[in-house]
Amino acid sequence: MRKTLIASAIGAALALSACSDNKKDETTQVQAPAAEQHAMTTSNVLLQKSPLQDQAPQFDKIKAADYEPAFAEGIKQHNAEIAAITNNSDAPSFDNTIVAMEKTGALLTRVSKTFFNLASVISDEQFQRIEADMAPKLSAHSDNIYLNPKLFARVEAVYNAKDSLNAEDQRLVEHYYSQFVRAGAKLSEADKAKMRELNGQLSTLSTDFSQNILKSFKDDVILVQDKSQLAGLSDSDIDTLAAAAKAAGKTGYLITLVNTTRQPLLGSLENRELRKTIWETSSKRAMASNGPVLVKMAQLRAEKAKLLGYDSWAAYVVADQMAKTPDAVFGILDDLAPKAVAKAKVEAADIQAEITKEGGDFQLQPWDWAYYAEKVRKAKYDLDESLTKPYFELNTVLNDGLFYAMGKLYGISFKERKDLPVYHDDVRAYEVFNQDGSSIGLFYLDPYAREGKGGGAWMDEFVTQSGLLGTKPVVYNVLNIPKPAQGQPTLLTFDEVTTMFHEFGHAAHGLFSDVKYPSLAGTATARDFVEFPSQFNEDWDINPDVINHYAKHYQTGEAIPKELLDKVLESHKFNQGFDTTEYLAAALLDMEWHSIPAGTEIKDVEAFEHQALAKHGIDYAPVPPRYKSAYFSHAFSGGYSAGYYAYLWTEVFAADAFAHMTDNGGLTRGNGDKFRKEILSKGNSQDLMQDYINFKGAKPTTDALLKRRGLVD
Repeated sequence: MRKTLIASAIGAALALSACSDNKKDETTQVQAPAAEQHAMTTSNVLLQKSPLQDQAPQFDKIKAADYEPAFAEGIKQHNAEIAAITNNSDAPSFDNTIVAMEKTGALLTRVSKTFFNLASVISDEQFQRIEADMAPKLSAHSDNIYLNPKLFARVEAVYNAKDSLNAEDQRLVEHYYSQFVRAGAKLSEADKAKMRELNGQLSTLSTDFSQNILKSFKDDVILVQDKSQLAGLSDSDIDTLAAAAKAAGKTGYLITLVNTTRQPLLGSLENRELRKTIWETSSKRAMASNGPVLVKMAQLRAEKAKLLGYDSWAAYVVADQMAKTPDAVFGILDDLAPKAVAKAKVEAADIQAEITKEGGDFQLQPWDWAYYAEKVRKAKYDLDESLTKPYFELNTVLNDGLFYAMGKLYGISFKERKDLPVYHDDVRAYEVFNQDGSSIGLFYLDPYAREGKGGGAWMDEFVTQSGLLGTKPVVYNVLNIPKPAQGQPTLLTFDEVTTMFHEFGHAAHGLFSDVKYPSLAGTATARDFVEFPSQFNEDWDINPDVINHYAKHYQTGEAIPKELLDKVLESHKFNQGFDTTEYLAAALLDMEWHSIPAGTEIKDVEAFEHQALAKHGIDYAPVPPRYKSAYFSHAFSGGYSAGYYAYLWTEVFAADAFAHMTDNGGLTRGNGDKFRKEILSKGNSQDLMQDYINFKGAKPTTDALLKRRGLVD
């Protein structure tokens, strides 16, 4: 996942990278107390550009108390900078309006990127308080920019004369014009006032939703006292649960949840009642707190869309993406849904047969699927995951797998930088180099799950690449791998290996950016394109050269036996009916929540979910959605509202591109250099489909996707 704040009030201010309103009575003011003002001027490192390489944040010197005065000063500077642009007596031009806005807002961008990225990984009560306080202030600040008629008049004047500009400059002008119009710049003053009200409410609700999920990671846990209930888990897994309990000040074995409906331990636990408890805790988490929040958000988004002239929030969102219309999205989802459910039912029949064979007298339930599917996998492929994990040790996978593959493909290398400060002891910092020794930028990896850290996996940036600003990229990847007991190795499931490769695909997109304007750089593309590089990068983990290089036993160093490796590769498409169905169910839920017209009343979240899934023939009880609504961060706090379909949309590109590379030599520098040049370096500086055509010579087809997901032979 490319974590994004762009759809939030915070992200709107950052996306502009420079802006405020020239109207003093509407300008957002955030005044710091006198004591903080003094501290700010003497010790607040956020106020100045970081002296570290590539402006990497000074994590060792930033204090939580620094953020609020730095936000205040950042907004103040924004206001002054944008007022100078707005009140410029010269006729509007590309340089004095558009480029000028690209150059401003450095302080607010720096503070926001540092704070909100850290709020997702080390959140505590102080971070949560600051986040809740700043969200509506930044929303108001964003509105003061986009709803400023005098500023929009300058942008519109440049837009109307854009034909004289070169292609990249035109792209930037079109980006700004679209942002202003979509924010409501053409609305009446009364409707602008309504827009401000809606945005303020939505920013607060989005923060509430996110913080409720963080709270659920602490509250919605399962504490097991009797070790015998953990039968089926490895000694390493049990030690990890014991360590988690100890870290939380509890006695026993603490099972915490990852941010999906499916939980990894369900594939191993023999105790059916414990499996049921884990699944029900997972599927019902945060419903009491987030149910009312998400309903209100869906209703307010529908109102906002209506104000802007759209039938639904989905119509508003998708109009700015590659898909263009909700019908196009529903078309691809509904086309795959029956194929996926049919495949899942075949898989379910195999699982039910396994249950019967073992003497079970019950019908398959969601908490049974992973456990018995693993037995079917073992029977079908003679594959036991506990035998494969010793060959997937974290450091070996990282250095001899991921970094090795990226070196073969792009000629890059990684040097760990222990001299650079990090925000947590678990985090590792690396400098990334081209083959000629030139430095590309910095990469941080935060691999382990911990309290106060959001669930899932994602990428984001502390510094965005820009030729205009002379900045190199500083990016990071977050994973949520259970941390083993002290002194024990970190042994990964193959899914965790794939996630590591996926997230670095996003990182490569940010690191290889070679764009002039920061608003168009790196991963700042349409959401239904941004997952393409990450999904493309996944499949290198099964490339024979790569997997043979990293799949080595953590104790002996011996390569994974060919027979076992063949089983891993053969089973790669196993359970794809389940995987595709749970994904499609979540994507359809997202689209249905955001397709409601303004004024829709929703009284029961679970009833809405069932009706939405039944409408598309995908309400199949043994396979629940990957995310149920109350913890669907993508849709309600992560910037992917009416956009979760993007993973499937972009997988068409990813599978097609990987198949094209495979047919043309596979893991070679020639292939990598072309992909880097035509896709990864371009950001959003030109038409995204044209980027793909420049890479392959044709548009993608769905043929490779269907094979990748095992839906056709």
